[in-house]
Amino acid sequence: MKKPRIAPLGATSAVSRRTIVKGSLMAAAAGGTATFFGPWQHNRVWAQGAKPIKLGLTCDASGQYGNSGQDDVRGIRMAIDEFNAKGGVLGRKIEWVTADTETNPATGTRVAERFIAQEQCSVLIGALHSGVANAITQVANKYGTIYLNTNSSAPSEAGENCSRVKFVFDGNGTNFSKAAVANAVEKIGKKWLLLTNDYVWGHTTSAATKGLVEKAGGQIIDNLLIPQNTRDFTAYLLQVQQTKPDVVATAVGGDDIKALRQQVSDLKLEDKAAWINNQQDWPDIWGAPETLFGVFGTTWYHYLPLPGVAEFVKRWQTAYPQSPIPVPGNVSYNGYVATRELLRAIERAGSTNNLKVIKQLEGHKMSAADRMQHFDAYIDPATHQVQQTIYLARRNGKPKDKSDLFDILSWTKPELAMDDAAPGKCKLKADAEVPSYET
Repeated sequence: MKKPRIAPLGATSAVSRRTIVKGSLMAAAAGGTATFFGPWQHNRVWAQGAKPIKLGLTCDASGQYGNSGQDDVRGIRMAIDEFNAKGGVLGRKIEWVTADTETNPATGTRVAERFIAQEQCSVLIGALHSGVANAITQVANKYGTIYLNTNSSAPSEAGENCSRVKFVFDGNGTNFSKAAVANAVEKIGKKWLLLTNDYVWGHTTSAATKGLVEKAGGQIIDNLLIPQNTRDFTAYLLQVQQTKPDVVATAVGGDDIKALRQQVSDLKLEDKAAWINNQQDWPDIWGAPETLFGVFGTTWYHYLPLPGVAEFVKRWQTAYPQSPIPVPGNVSYNGYVATRELLRAIERAGSTNNLKVIKQLEGHKMSAADRMQHFDAYIDPATHQVQQTIYLARRNGKPKDKSDLFDILSWTKPELAMDDAAPGKCKLKADAEVPSYET
């Protein structure tokens, strides 16, 4: 069955209050099968009483980051369900609507437009692909709609592409590079080769890595650009063999990194150089642990020996007993904590007014215990990036069970992993420049 086509909307100017457009969306389930959460799906959680607060889940369910996008939704929905079980927020239940952005910026734009203008969503949540996240940001800017970028990690998201209405909850490429690069240059070697996905996340992450390598006294001998959706890495790996770098640093994500890992393993190149994979999303690792090699970054792990972690894992497993992944990973974790912090901010504001909620999020401090990380975190008021603990990991050679894939090597304090260049690149709008609304 063909997915329902999302018709593009006409041009819409910025508004001072939310424009109400009558009409309803076509049903997602018109027979046949759909993606994990359907081409277009509604969740109605109220029968009578106060108008619900509606959230638009702008998550990738197919394409390069489809598996991670589905895990993002699990975390977001878990937070929503927990608040609804306690009576919602401000006496109002939380309703959500979602559609697949297809890991495609153009589709992300159409979904965001429809969620805001027609579905009257108060907030947009989700994205893995930085191009999709930036497309959603542009739409959110136009309406003043709060947007939680849960899992897109391009440094530009809190730099040149930052926004007063956007909050970035994942660690970014610079954060992970700062946690790893200087020590690797000193302990492993100065000759580095970069493998870079050819889009904004890859470009900005590799640029950050290059700057840190050179600052530490190292040298970038080549930067090989990898088109998205590459499945044959033979030519690139041949160059790795020929140039013989001390370190190969990758900024390759989603299904691409899975294919790369498999081919590196098949060619037995994992020991020919030290590999630093900027970040590994849990859904991209599950099912192929034998291909996991090198050092990589993450924001969370389900076996962190910290208070609250085991209890969180149990709640997640109860919520998703049929999940193809048996434990929550960093993507689900980021989706959960982002949504939880949003709903708490609405409670503190006592209102859904976007400017009041934004002020509650800006600079907000979060305890290590509450976030189940090693160090306290906060939302940087200058960039809207969550500054948090950054973990480095490798494959666990002595797992306690089939899900124990990571060996956590280190945890870096937020202030040491911070992207120092971001505040100078980020220019946030003043209140008067942001369209105001309350739903």
